[in-house]
Amino acid sequence: MRYPKDLAKGDTIGFLAPSFGCNIEPYKSAFQHALDRWQGRGYETVLGPNCYVGEGIGISNTPEKCGAEVMEMFCGEEADVLISCGGGELMCEILEYVDFRQLASARPKWFMGFSDNTNLVYTLVTLCDTAAIYGPCAAAFGMEPWHASIQDAYDLLTGKKRVMESYPLWEKESLRDEENPLQPYYVTEPLALKAYEEGRFIADPGQEGTRLSVTGRLLGGCMDCLVNLLGTRFDGTAAFCEKYREDGILWMLEACDLNVMAIRRAMWQMEQAGWFRYVKGFLFGRALNGGPMMDLDAYQAVLAVASKYHVPVIMDMDIGHLSPMMPLVVGSVATVTLEGNHVKVEMDYL
Repeated sequence: MRYPKDLAKGDTIGFLAPSFGCNIEPYKSAFQHALDRWQGRGYETVLGPNCYVGEGIGISNTPEKCGAEVMEMFCGEEADVLISCGGGELMCEILEYVDFRQLASARPKWFMGFSDNTNLVYTLVTLCDTAAIYGPCAAAFGMEPWHASIQDAYDLLTGKKRVMESYPLWEKESLRDEENPLQPYYVTEPLALKAYEEGRFIADPGQEGTRLSVTGRLLGGCMDCLVNLLGTRFDGTAAFCEKYREDGILWMLEACDLNVMAIRRAMWQMEQAGWFRYVKGFLFGRALNGGPMMDLDAYQAVLAVASKYHVPVIMDMDIGHLSPMMPLVVGSVATVTLEGNHVKVEMDYL
């Protein structure tokens, strides 16, 4: 596994828009303020050609132009780390215009983003053997003040921190809008982790004395994107899992548009494709559209498959679309420890 160098003072942060750009509010103002924040901390910034563009369908520009931007920013010498402007809908369409063999031989750079950016985070790891960060997109760094999770992302990029811990509260409804583009996360809901071992429920929020630990190589992202990649020529999962079978795979998953039925179908599809062959554990973020349907809730949607493997399963973690999210290095070897209603992720660059 290739790990990019840490961001140092005076280095240049490159911003690109392989999914949506920051062309409308509140993202435009938040992004502009984020640039000021980075520059105020002693970093240079460089913008890809699509950062303020909104000419594409589900992405910033045409797939060809977005792919060209990716190649330019990754293979050029100007930027030292790369942060995506935002998520979107159809980033998968740019992949045929990305030369992954060239990216695998280019100087590795940290790339950070989430949601639709799974299309690049996951393929960098599985096709290029290059670690990437599933974490906040560019505009989030414009909030005032920074939430602890944004500081964590900064500390991860700069090499100050490789251990992430859960946050006490999460955001059910955002207050950020066109009139309040710098609004921080509106965290009102208490963290409520649930854990399962050997298919049995073992932890409820606030339950004392519960301890669980699991180690494996982190892999995953947004399930909406992952099942779309599955079976295509951009699916390098089987070979990746085989290569790192001695470490075992710690699957980190979350869902955006998928309802509980779609989550269950996605789990079945990944299982049938052999993705879980070397699984050591499952980490699931809060599902954005995880309301129950036909007596199926978000937990059983996952456990119907996950419990077959008799490995630890931790759910409702700070991963994904219901902020805040722990920034995590996909491709790293992580030890995840649950104690009561608190979880810690220690990442080793092995």
